[in-house]
Amino acid sequence: MAITEKNTWNTSLYDKKHDFVFKYGEYLVQQLLTPQEGERILDIGCGTGYLTSLIAASGAMVTGMDSSIDMIAKARNEYPHLPFRLASVTDFDFNETFDALFSNAVLHWVTEKEQAIQCMYKNLRPGGRLVLEMGGKGNVQLIMRALNNALKAFGYPQNADREHEIWYYPSLSEYTGLLEKQGFRVTYAAHYNRETELKDAADGIRDWVQMFCGALLEGVDAEAKEKILENAQETLRLTQFRNQKWYADYKRLRVVAIKEN
Repeated sequence: MAITEKNTWNTSLYDKKHDFVFKYGEYLVQQLLTPQEGERILDIGCGTGYLTSLIAASGAMVTGMDSSIDMIAKARNEYPHLPFRLASVTDFDFNETFDALFSNAVLHWVTEKEQAIQCMYKNLRPGGRLVLEMGGKGNVQLIMRALNNALKAFGYPQNADREHEIWYYPSLSEYTGLLEKQGFRVTYAAHYNRETELKDAADGIRDWVQMFCGALLEGVDAEAKEKILENAQETLRLTQFRNQKWYADYKRLRVVAIKEN
């Protein structure tokens, strides 16, 4: 079985229960990107546009870009005064290069990483900066182990152990090496644990799996899906449920790089 779609985005569920994705990005914008008035900035993988609007508040000329039709549609509806473009990070081109490229919680969805890095490099002006955060090596390892075991236990072994087809979680040295090979100069890099609280106290893990692992549940009938989700969540209760809250075992990679030439 081939995975036909990496993920189908439920924009309502994303904004209501998984807004931590872009809320954590506020620090990235304010402390690492530090957008300046008049700068041309591209928000790569802008989702529903929250961080694009935050960048725009600085006075920068920002464009949001995402490969999801649903995400772009909602962003345009929420922020009609801002420009948004439907395009993939592996294949985009603008008439004018940017002063900065920004990407939060997106590039781990891009398994064609060399192609994405080449495209980002091409669309950045000499001296411009790339500021990104993405899933790093070991990200959601506990959740994936529980889900894979549940898939196997309930008769869907062909769906298990296939996260590498959806995500790319590199080590710090691997990703910075790819950036340097393209011609970037990496000025800051960190790989760190960021255990993340999930909003739904009852179904935090179930919701997370349905939001981000839809492709791994393709072809699973409704009854088995319920059993798989419940089994995966209960397996994690001992380690990921504390003080009536669920936590996802996130590990993040944060990088700032400059295009020198």
